[in-house]
Amino acid sequence: MDGYVDIHSHILPAIDDGPADMDGSIAMARAAADVGISTMAATPHLRSDFPDVHVEELAQRAQDVQAALERERIPLSVVSGAEVSLAWAVEASDEHLRLASYGQRGTDLLIETPSTGIYGLDRFLFELRARGHRVTLAHPERCADFHRDPEALRALVAQGVLLQVNADALVDAGRRSAIRRLAEQLCTEGLAHVLASDGHRASSWRPVTRLAQGLEALSELVGTQRAQWMASDVPRAIIEGAHLPPEPPVVRGARRRWPFSHV
Repeated sequence: MDGYVDIHSHILPAIDDGPADMDGSIAMARAAADVGISTMAATPHLRSDFPDVHVEELAQRAQDVQAALERERIPLSVVSGAEVSLAWAVEASDEHLRLASYGQRGTDLLIETPSTGIYGLDRFLFELRARGHRVTLAHPERCADFHRDPEALRALVAQGVLLQVNADALVDAGRRSAIRRLAEQLCTEGLAHVLASDGHRASSWRPVTRLAQGLEALSELVGTQRAQWMASDVPRAIIEGAHLPPEPPVVRGARRRWPFSHV
């Protein structure tokens, strides 16, 4: 395996709530590479409260970070993308949606789950899919409405929506918290497709290294093959705009540690 593929990160500097400068981005990339991440999508927030994020600039900003990493000889590939709010997406032109997609291929979008108010979400996601995009829903386990109605997520998956769970939901959230319960349920019932870091820093607040810790917890929940599928195989297919690889079964209660021998 070439390494983990992280489809949700805020590595671009001075643009949203990620690193304040390029030094912070470099530190974050170095930390990611040290825990086995080989590819990272730069997915800044595309929503009204982050006015410095302009979809036309995303590719160049990702290239600037990549150039800095190459100068520092950090073995991490950076792919452009965005964490797209639903309000932004439904008003966006086809060209702007393409620019917000992974690698600007026009195939895959990362849509930010609303914190509350999921009424009509299925219809809006259907409209995006009808426009030719495969949709991955970011961190649905954080949405209080889904805590009360997890069946709504099952319906979205049945319609073809992919679900991305944050690694820290399996690590930091209290064992009895609603966030952790839903995250574990999505993983053990085979509804979650991707585990990602949602990393914002090298350390401290939402560190990118949570992905490695989350993978250990995930492998115990679903088995190492399913964990690899969620950490490498599916996210790589999303970034490349390819068909999803065959789905390994969930092995519940595997209680086996994730092998870090490749790091």
